[in-house]
Amino acid sequence: MQDYIHQHKDRFINELLDLLRIPSVSADSKYKAEVRKAAEFIREQLLKAGADQAELCETAGHPIVYGEKTINPSLPTVLVYGHYDVQPADPLELWHSPPFEPVIKDEKIYARGACDDKGQVYMHVKALETMLATNTLPCNVKFMIEGEEEVGSDNLGIFVKNNKEKLKAEVILISDTNIIANDCPSLTTGLRGLSYLEVEVTGPNRDLHSGMYGGAVANPINILCEMIASLKDANNHITIPGFYDDVQELSEQERAEMAKAPFSLEEYKKELNIGDIHGEKGYTTLERVSIRPTLDVNGIWGGYTGEGSKTVLPSKANAKISMRLVPNQHSHKITELFQKHFESIAPKSVRVKVKPHHGGEPVVTPVDSVAYQAASKAFEEAWGKVPIPKREGGSIPIVALFEKELGLKSVLMGFGLDSDAIHSPNESYGIFNYLKGIETIPLFFKHFAALSKA
Repeated sequence: MQDYIHQHKDRFINELLDLLRIPSVSADSKYKAEVRKAAEFIREQLLKAGADQAELCETAGHPIVYGEKTINPSLPTVLVYGHYDVQPADPLELWHSPPFEPVIKDEKIYARGACDDKGQVYMHVKALETMLATNTLPCNVKFMIEGEEEVGSDNLGIFVKNNKEKLKAEVILISDTNIIANDCPSLTTGLRGLSYLEVEVTGPNRDLHSGMYGGAVANPINILCEMIASLKDANNHITIPGFYDDVQELSEQERAEMAKAPFSLEEYKKELNIGDIHGEKGYTTLERVSIRPTLDVNGIWGGYTGEGSKTVLPSKANAKISMRLVPNQHSHKITELFQKHFESIAPKSVRVKVKPHHGGEPVVTPVDSVAYQAASKAFEEAWGKVPIPKREGGSIPIVALFEKELGLKSVLMGFGLDSDAIHSPNESYGIFNYLKGIETIPLFFKHFAALSKA
């Protein structure tokens, strides 16, 4: 198997580069045709890899790629999930090279979607090819690759509910997470949930001359900034009433186990070029990005932002805000709490609108399952080290739905690194990680099939 990967590694890399050249930005309607083009690419490559069938399943939005390879109906089935859509590339001026013209530098592939999630999805396509070419596929496999993960996966939820028989499997395998380091493999055992919304603050009925009206009429940008600032106290504790009511607190023993993961605070600050860390008082950096909920402004705008000056008192100001949630918190409840609180703190001089966008629930995956054991053994065999279990700060909202609708647990077997800059300019994915993933995934299938028989 390793020989096959080595012999074909240049082709494997070049095919990924072709996929990365497709600007499949699901959040922007002008890329609709390109998103579909990426779906077609995945479908065609699944068939070339040896899938019995692969099709585009139409939705009210972007299509879902479904494929399968059945070697024996009596054997267990692994359902691979991933997404081919990507985040917008903005701000473009901060990229060192065009985001959809991938380049290889210092053994990394730089492009939007390189790690999240095209590179990690495509590992599974090449792993399928490798297993079939070397006659080592030990069980059945299905693929469900969507094009709306970055905008909430609303249509995938409908698809899952309507296709339970089609998606029947024993476990869901997902590669959309990270490892601690290339010399320290890990398996993700938990993900935070998400509540994402947009707020609008409106003052006067038109933009005003700041000299004639400034000081007498509320400035929506000033008001919005004051309202946002009030959402956290001096200890960076979120001030929304009821926000922490359902938060699941970890025991001191659980926190001590988390602290065993290798982490250098100085390297962390150096990599991000920051003078110091910032976060909720009483928690470590690793805890802040995994087991604690957060509230962050993802974008803010209003007034005049063009070149030069324009002394304007704006009519409106807007912001996009996300809250990462931890086990026992529920996205709908948190969204309602935010909306009620944000509207209540608005002064009478402005009007406020809160528009929910999308959300998802936090999940914790079992570490005593056959699938987790198989993933652990696969990493140990490929990397020579037992992976460390860890919780991750990101969200994959569909994981909770898989468990609810399909009754299936997921194993989160990612190969990215925190330094891959997903969602940011200059996103990258290591060639080592890409090829090592193609090597490790077949080992998961091997161990999963063997343990399922036991």
